[in-house]
Amino acid sequence: MHIVIMGCGRVGSKLAHSLEDRGHSVAVIDQDPEAFRRLRAGFKGRKITGVGFDQDVLQAAGIEDAAAFAAVSSGDNSNVIAARVARESFGVERVAARIYDPRRAEVYQRLGIPTVATVRWTADQMLRRLLPEGAEALWRDPTGAVDLAEVAYDPAEKTHAIEESVGARIAFITRLGEAMLPGPGTVLQEGDVLHVIAAHKDMDRIQAEFSSRGGAVRRAPDKRAQEKGAR
Repeated sequence: MHIVIMGCGRVGSKLAHSLEDRGHSVAVIDQDPEAFRRLRAGFKGRKITGVGFDQDVLQAAGIEDAAAFAAVSSGDNSNVIAARVARESFGVERVAARIYDPRRAEVYQRLGIPTVATVRWTADQMLRRLLPEGAEALWRDPTGAVDLAEVAYDPAEKTHAIEESVGARIAFITRLGEAMLPGPGTVLQEGDVLHVIAAHKDMDRIQAEFSSRGGAVRRAPDKRAQEKGAR
């Protein structure tokens, strides 16, 4: 399929190469023609110089035939505007915008614009490596209703018994660095990491349930509460 990328920085160029390696056609837009030097010599996609939310520029990049659009420039506002133009003016269903300000990212998510908040993503990745025994939200749906959380849990119990007792679904388990889907007879082993999906409003109760069952659980403070307190 054809994919248009706005922004030819480190992220945009890497994304373009990865997509091309997977057999997709790619067009990259950037205001600075020098930015295209980040693309490898054998890059076969289009290189379009211009503003990524300008309709003529998008058309030159093949937006009318695009199945997806990624806005990964250095400007939050430009990324969101471009994503909205791609979706609303050209009907591209799959759009994503990189956002540096995590508070803005949540607002745009609620408006139906999928975002990747760079600072938050990096911080969360570091937390999950520094605090592997903790329970920290990996993903939250745009409405804020459902969380996917990571929980280290050592007791040797069957997964279906844990689900019934705690009231959460175990989506998958990471064991010795590899992901596996649990079956009704799967028994947890020392060092297993559970990836639990549940309603956001139930996460505090679920944390308490795991703690009471002997799991080594630590959950980071709710990010929204932190951000409200910082304002």
